[in-house]
Amino acid sequence: MLFLTPTLRSSGCRLGQAARIPSLARSIATSKPSVTASFKAPTAFRKQFPTADTVRSTFRTASTQAAASAQTARQTSNPLPWEDFFQLRRTRRRYNLLSSIFTGLTATAVAAGFLGNREVDLLPTSLFGMDLLTLFGLAIAGCGALGWLCGPIIGGLMFKAMNRNVVPRMIEREKDFFNHIRKNRVDPSSQSFSNPVPDYYGEKVGSIKQYRQWLKDQRAYNRKRANFL
Repeated sequence: MLFLTPTLRSSGCRLGQAARIPSLARSIATSKPSVTASFKAPTAFRKQFPTADTVRSTFRTASTQAAASAQTARQTSNPLPWEDFFQLRRTRRRYNLLSSIFTGLTATAVAAGFLGNREVDLLPTSLFGMDLLTLFGLAIAGCGALGWLCGPIIGGLMFKAMNRNVVPRMIEREKDFFNHIRKNRVDPSSQSFSNPVPDYYGEKVGSIKQYRQWLKDQRAYNRKRANFL
């Protein structure tokens, strides 16, 4: 009997521990949502503030706008002198002229080489009521004219590439120049053969002296129109 009592005690302890295990498992299962909720809190907290990518894009946009405004301020505070502006206009015209000559000759040569290698015997003797050789000549001339018209595009790109530092200031000065032209040019509605409009767009103005002469021509046109009326 002395040995039975400890056995009962030990078995009772085991039964108590076994009884406590399900309750412990239930408490852990019920406590899991609270742990999950505790991890959900930082996500909701982060939604209230911008992410790192948003902050970087905002700073990048602000820096770009600041650089553009600073460049505009420099162009406004340091305008291009008028003599330099007219010199750049003459240079740009030379670029356009040389490019037009080059593209016109190239297009003419390519068209002549292409049409010259055609077998004339396999083609009809006339097209659209014209002789075949006449049609070939018109086609070659048309290709040359098209190449000539494409020249200023290439010349303008070359000019901007060679003078990229002063092109923005030149554009601003060109706006001022055309504003002066628009303000002082005459009304072309009353022009006639004896009193034509003198350089309506100011294309022949290449210096300050020529601009003053242009103003005189505008005033002379207005005087002739007043006397005629």
